[in-house]
Amino acid sequence: MSNNLRSDEENATLRRARLLGFDYLDTSAMANKQLYPNLITINEMRGYRALPVKADDYHITFGILNTTPQSALKTLTERFSDRRVNYALISEPGFHEYMNLYDPPKEIVYHNIELKDAGSKALIEQISNILNEVQADDMLAYLVSQAHRLNASDVHIETQDDGVRIRFRIDGVLHVIARISMDKYRVLLAAIASAGDISTGSNEAQQGHISQKVIMADQTVVDVNVRLETVPTINGIDIVMRLFNMDQALFQLDRLALSPKERAEVDSIISKPSGLVMVVGPTGSGKTTTLYSILNSLNQEERKIITIEDPVEFQFHGVTQISVRSSESGDDSSFGDKLRAVLRLDPDIVMIGEIRDQDTSRTALQAALTGHLVLSTFHAGSAAAALTRLADVIGQNPLFVSSIRLIMAQRLVRLLDNETKQAYSATPEEVQLIQQVIDTLPGGIERPSLENLTLYKPGMSQNNPYGYRGILPIREQLTITDSIQQVLTTPSTVVNTELIEHAAISSGMLTMLQDAMLKVISGKTTLSEVYRVIG
Repeated sequence: MSNNLRSDEENATLRRARLLGFDYLDTSAMANKQLYPNLITINEMRGYRALPVKADDYHITFGILNTTPQSALKTLTERFSDRRVNYALISEPGFHEYMNLYDPPKEIVYHNIELKDAGSKALIEQISNILNEVQADDMLAYLVSQAHRLNASDVHIETQDDGVRIRFRIDGVLHVIARISMDKYRVLLAAIASAGDISTGSNEAQQGHISQKVIMADQTVVDVNVRLETVPTINGIDIVMRLFNMDQALFQLDRLALSPKERAEVDSIISKPSGLVMVVGPTGSGKTTTLYSILNSLNQEERKIITIEDPVEFQFHGVTQISVRSSESGDDSSFGDKLRAVLRLDPDIVMIGEIRDQDTSRTALQAALTGHLVLSTFHAGSAAAALTRLADVIGQNPLFVSSIRLIMAQRLVRLLDNETKQAYSATPEEVQLIQQVIDTLPGGIERPSLENLTLYKPGMSQNNPYGYRGILPIREQLTITDSIQQVLTTPSTVVNTELIEHAAISSGMLTMLQDAMLKVISGKTTLSEVYRVIG
């Protein structure tokens, strides 16, 4: 704690002492603190929130806090009835300093988790022992800091009948990191719940957000910035913590691995002053990162940008961000209500964390029609499926159709490690699978030759036993062309996903599967990885 903060804390404690009628003791001014360990036990000091700071044969002075219960004062006075007992208010930092002298903390060595050891019995035992020795806040900070080191996207805390399992999702795959007892889990859960403003006794799924700095026992400062998702199970509350990097500079279009054609489409569309841009995919497909990168590229002084999110996952300088929780109203109507209120503030760009219902969909489309650029995410399996669902809302209204500018669908697959990947000749079955997809490529896309096709599989090294390093987005970008507009607005047409996708491919769109196969051929990922993610 800095000198200024400590001085402020001592002054506040002095004012509280005067109000409560107690003496005040500034422990920060005491150069040599005398200890009296035989008067009361360490557990009593913690339980009473009182500890001896001065004592002789006739007098005892206990340092207390404003939260020390009156019953503790009465107990101590009666126990030491042969001496004159005084009480002096001390600050919280002063109390903790004294407690560290009476009960010195064990020296904890925080071992770094190495990817090559993930899932091994030795690592699980080592990390489990560390977690069992440290306080709850340090447990949380240590898990988050190690997850960041390994570029993990999520931390999963899962209750089981024989304890609690902790896993990291790294490059889309879960790895066991530690196992802790239920008693230790309850301590960790209480710390997470307090920081994330969730309940430990709820029978419903909950969402929360933790954004704080934690100073660990070894004085390491950790930025904890996570989104919480909890769900009650038969053994307890399971938690998933989604990690966010707090560096705004990382949200850049250049980091999204867009092809030149994809980047040109995105730049062209977001440069226009109005229209709807949606990023679709399941949870964990990188939708928020893509959306934030677009938002960050548009964040300029001459534009007014407002976001509506559940919850706000990253704070952007210069952007007005509104946090909306569904639980506030019991349903999702709060999104539509907030969006209508936001539009009255005359924004240039509006970002909606997620389009969830017909009311929000219709309001977003109307906003896109009336001079606003609207960005949002949407849960759908593909770009065509998202447009099919929107068609249920907009009907065959050509104005609404014209307001949709771009639908980006994406998934994340693991990227082969260039240093360890191994080349091999594709089998006839693999060539046939790839050929079936290549044959469906739109006109204008060069069809690669599959003759004597070389593919790659993951290799192994001491530092990387899995053969993958990083993630690779596979995408499809659907723009509203004349042929798609005709499908959506022809009265006799029954709109479905297949019809829209066929029209999009005819207009030059690469599907996610086609994009993925081209990346398999180029040696960036594997067939098994593509089918693991896409199906």
